[in-house]
Amino acid sequence: MDQHSALITNDAIIFGLLMLMLAAIFATAHSGKPFWKKFYTYVPIVLMCYFLPSMLNSIGIVDPGSSRLYFMASRYLLPACLILLTLGTDLQGIINLGPKAIIMFLAGSFGIIIGGPLAILIVSAFAPEVVGGVGPDAVWRGLATIAGSWIGGGANQAAMKEIFQTSDEIFSAMITVDVIVANIWMAFLLFGAARSSRLDKVFKADASAIESLKTKIEDYRTGIAKIPDLTDTIVLLGIAFGGTGIAHLFADSVGPWFQERQSFLDQFRLQSLASSFFWLIVVATTIGVGLSLTPLKKMEGAGASRIGGLFIFILVATIGLNMDVTAIFYNPGLFLVGLIWMSVHVIILLSVGKLIKAPFFFIAVGSQANVGGAASAPVVAAAFSPSLAPVGALLAVLGYALGTYGAILCGILMQAASAAGP
Repeated sequence: MDQHSALITNDAIIFGLLMLMLAAIFATAHSGKPFWKKFYTYVPIVLMCYFLPSMLNSIGIVDPGSSRLYFMASRYLLPACLILLTLGTDLQGIINLGPKAIIMFLAGSFGIIIGGPLAILIVSAFAPEVVGGVGPDAVWRGLATIAGSWIGGGANQAAMKEIFQTSDEIFSAMITVDVIVANIWMAFLLFGAARSSRLDKVFKADASAIESLKTKIEDYRTGIAKIPDLTDTIVLLGIAFGGTGIAHLFADSVGPWFQERQSFLDQFRLQSLASSFFWLIVVATTIGVGLSLTPLKKMEGAGASRIGGLFIFILVATIGLNMDVTAIFYNPGLFLVGLIWMSVHVIILLSVGKLIKAPFFFIAVGSQANVGGAASAPVVAAAFSPSLAPVGALLAVLGYALGTYGAILCGILMQAASAAGP
């Protein structure tokens, strides 16, 4: 689109429109009116946060190519939100969930990490054009962004887009695959939650520990909860953006050092190490996890994840601004890749659950903490019992912490699988 043909070119106006859209989405999503309740039962909030801004691009109101909003969100808000979302990682609390909860979560992560490469290899055997492409349009690059979403969440997904240099066109298609496939699986989990006692019998699982788990989580949340004041908010922003500055300082030094050794990286397919953005995300995540081992982790009670969530949705809106809603027709075969990938995740998850006799609660929440992240893991947990919703949030935080590393590994494996195909 020609910049001069766009109706609005001022970023301040565009940002105002994006925030009004987010406000409208959240206001209607939490409305008590029957229509909106039914609407958001079938349409995820996050999909609307992508879709509405994309309409500004699709109908020519704005030209995303001339906007700096996505650059601002990805370089400043993204690392800041990763720090805030991992700041509250209560490692001891996660350990207290018991080994079966952690095993099921890690089994879900493992299923996603190997599921992507396997899906590429399987589809390439009979339809290599579906998983082909070169340069920024290579399908494996787009699938790497789904890996970020399915292990960590929206922030990790955006990070993978930058790290693996995914084009806007294929990224738009991947978001559609991500949302539809993930929500099909979530529907099965919610269906199973209503029949968890029967499923526990199938898995021969003892669910008595769940009651003890409720008490532990409630006590922890109550212990750190507080009404944040201005000082708390400024301290949180200082941690977030101070850490972001440190991450940029490190990335600006390490990235160029690896760029000077590009031939070595090419030899071992480690090109992502030469990206300064790669190091920005890794260092920001590491800072957040490191701070979670200090007394600062209690700042979660002052709203660290709430502010981090705000940054994520601003980021999602700026990504949506670069989307083309017609990209769903870009490569319909990608849905088959997504379904095979999710099937690998489910098979591994159920197999491990059966092996260790895990309650279905741990299977469902362990899966959704990966695939859905903080947006839907608490919803699935609450389907078993409202008091268990924090368990989903707690495991989702672990997903944020591991999502960067797991998704990068998955992306590298998918690159290798794509090269190994016919």
